[in-house]
Amino acid sequence: MTEEMTSRERMLAAFRREPTDRVPTDIWATPEVWQKLQDCFGTPEQVRAALHIDGMANVGVPYIGPAREAPTGESADWWGIRRKPVIYEGGVYQEMTFNPLSAARSIDDLERYVWPRAEWFDYSQLRQAALQARQQQVVMCGYLAPFYYHNLLRGLEASLMDPLDDPAFTHHLMNRLGEFFLSYHRRMFEAAEGLIDVAQVTDDLGSQTGPLISLEIYREFYAPWHRRFMALCREFNITVFHHDDGSIRPFLPDLVEMGMQILNPLQWACADMELAGLKRDYGDRLCFHGGVDNQRILPFGTPAEVRAEVRHCIDELASDQRGYILAPCHNIQAVSPLENVIAMYDEAWHYGKF
Repeated sequence: MTEEMTSRERMLAAFRREPTDRVPTDIWATPEVWQKLQDCFGTPEQVRAALHIDGMANVGVPYIGPAREAPTGESADWWGIRRKPVIYEGGVYQEMTFNPLSAARSIDDLERYVWPRAEWFDYSQLRQAALQARQQQVVMCGYLAPFYYHNLLRGLEASLMDPLDDPAFTHHLMNRLGEFFLSYHRRMFEAAEGLIDVAQVTDDLGSQTGPLISLEIYREFYAPWHRRFMALCREFNITVFHHDDGSIRPFLPDLVEMGMQILNPLQWACADMELAGLKRDYGDRLCFHGGVDNQRILPFGTPAEVRAEVRHCIDELASDQRGYILAPCHNIQAVSPLENVIAMYDEAWHYGKF
């Protein structure tokens, strides 16, 4: 039997597909869910301790560049993407109101846009933050997502049409976007060299029923940047975490070949994403992260159904006692009952021991 591990040891072993003492766990949740958990258990650290959540510590750098303007009631990030709070049942989402490149029609238009620059961030405290975080948890830093940021900058419909309407325009946009991501992340990885365990080279390529784009479009416009981003991670000995919603099976051979090491979120309710098939075909090369259904079972099921779902995920993805981190298959939503969240982690704690 494997000796009891710390959270950091357990997660790192799962990354490497080595045996663990139990199934490690992680949590992604909306602020409303975190508030419910803190009302019940205390601080975020006390929540993780009470529910035996191993988790990952995210570190980053503050933006110190020029402010982007936004109307009253809205906010703008360093890209100039604007959002405003919209109230839904039980929670609030920051919904996009403005895509800064939505009106661009030419390469000259792209050049008139004020692209973010790596020097617009303060890297001075990153090393200390990573040092402190890694005392108990694995450290995640970075988010490189070329297709997703194409969506954000242009709007979803325009971004889907760009490769077909104007390939040269699309390549230029991706070059400007990708070069910023590379320089910005290299600065972070250098500032905390040796202290970052994992980074997200990620995207949202899938829908509920299949891919959002063809494999041919992916390979021409987005895969070259995924490859360069993963190579940057390897240069700094950083594990590559790939988040990709929905039905994304056709992209997996390419992603594995170029260096993906952890696959999230495993939405098995989507087409062609059966857990047993993923484990069979990729279990010798990937660590799996996520799996617990967050569309039906967590928000609308009973605690007994949540427990059965946890057992199903562990049976399918951790039958060899390695290479699986149990987590919801996206942020736990505000409509999810607290007893279901507690049931998920309680069942993982009891059933997931080896």
